[in-house]
Amino acid sequence: MTDRALKIAFVVDRFGGRFGGAEAYGVELMRELSRQHDVTVFAREYDPGCDLHLPFVPIKTRKGLSSWMRVLLFAIHARRLTREGFDIVHSHMNGWCGDIEVIHVTPVRYNWRVKPMGWLKRALSYVSPRVQTYLQLESRRVSPRAGHRVVAVSGLIADQLSKAYGEGQTFPVIPPGVTPAPVSDLAQAAAQRQALGWSDTDLVCLLVARNPLRKGLPTVLRALAHLPERAKLLVVGGNAQVRDFVRREAAGVAHRVQVLDETSNVGPYYACADIYVHPTLNDSFGMAPLEAMSYGLPVILSPSPWCGFAQYVQGDTEAVLLSHPENDQELAGSIARIDADQAYREALVRGAAAVVNRHGWAEVALRYTELYRQVLSERT
Repeated sequence: MTDRALKIAFVVDRFGGRFGGAEAYGVELMRELSRQHDVTVFAREYDPGCDLHLPFVPIKTRKGLSSWMRVLLFAIHARRLTREGFDIVHSHMNGWCGDIEVIHVTPVRYNWRVKPMGWLKRALSYVSPRVQTYLQLESRRVSPRAGHRVVAVSGLIADQLSKAYGEGQTFPVIPPGVTPAPVSDLAQAAAQRQALGWSDTDLVCLLVARNPLRKGLPTVLRALAHLPERAKLLVVGGNAQVRDFVRREAAGVAHRVQVLDETSNVGPYYACADIYVHPTLNDSFGMAPLEAMSYGLPVILSPSPWCGFAQYVQGDTEAVLLSHPENDQELAGSIARIDADQAYREALVRGAAAVVNRHGWAEVALRYTELYRQVLSERT
């Protein structure tokens, strides 16, 4: 840690664990950093249910504007509000206000200038105000300069940044951490299952996501059709649209699926589940499966490059890595094997515990504090 308490401005779209994995990363990191430093949150929204209470400055943008205009206005306001009065500006948002810029998603330039794309779509991107705004904001964000660092949350994102902005620039990788879960209360877990309408003999698979359709819900629904009636699926973070999708696209198994709204308290659902399933189509890291591991759940993952977290686990010993995120028969077979083979399940749980031990938030905070030290040294 640095020798003195720093004044840190933390810039993020929404602050609160219920909004998604990237947002939960910010909450837990600031929880650790605020033990020693003075942290002020600059965000569009602060979850009133969040148990971490920090000074908050709202950044408002006009409703009714297109998304790219709101992002641009947010970046301008964030820069103005954090220009003075802080030792470090730590940003998770596209823009140019941060001393530390953390990239959680696939870089815009990688999507539009590196990935294969039809010639017409690429040509139109050069005259699209939306694409050009995002590209220009990101270019200013990652531009190398003294007293500035661009951090990737996974090796996958760091590789994409290098391909998008040149191999000569280095991007430190600091993956998310996890807080060890409390010891599960078996009675409470049984009560939670009962509240969902399921029994102790049911096999409960869990998926936690703000956008379940992108995180593999269609694949899980198809896999469920290959499994016995006692296999159930709990989706936390869905909405009415997701519930309609389940009824419309998976009518044969819809009675075995529960879709719950997003919540800042996911713990009881991890505690009552048997297996965590994450056949995601696009995840720069994947905090939910790491959290599931902290609750002692065996985890089934998409491989890299669909899931960045896959680079941090050993297949078949710490998690099950699918060959492809849309292979529903392979997913069903993996669920069935974990259910039937107790020794295999226990080995996965032991491996998951080793992964959790490697990803403590205190260590993540120390790595950021070292970056702060470097930035302040360069600035002086």
